[in-house]
Amino acid sequence: QVQLVESGGKLVQAGDSLRLSCAASGRAVSGIAMGWFRRTPGKEREIVAAIGRRGIGTYYLDSVKGRFTISSDNAKNTVYLQMNSLKPEDTAVYYCAYSTVLIGIPPASTYRGWGQGTQVTVSS
Repeated sequence: QVQLVESGGKLVQAGDSLRLSCAASGRAVSGIAMGWFRRTPGKEREIVAAIGRRGIGTYYLDSVKGRFTISSDNAKNTVYLQMNSLKPEDTAVYYCAYSTVLIGIPPASTYRGWGQGTQVTVSS
């Protein structure tokens, strides 16, 4: 069983940068695919970024390409989401989750292990 704890969210201004962390326990992040999702009121949860098992391959939502970067630190068993040039439309609760699909970037429906999330609010 993998437990995930997200942190790093806060209130920032448009154009600022922020780094979210997802600390994992119960399994090495290097052996699983990891993803960052976000949810805003009235919208479906959407996958923002993902990194494949062993760090092979990444995926980004079109609206965050070039601004967000997903990475992992195997020594700390933590996955990060570096968010630059933040926009008000990035405001959401951000969650991390994992998938045991072995190859490539798993479909969003295969992720599980949701934490409580961390709130990111971007003011204009």
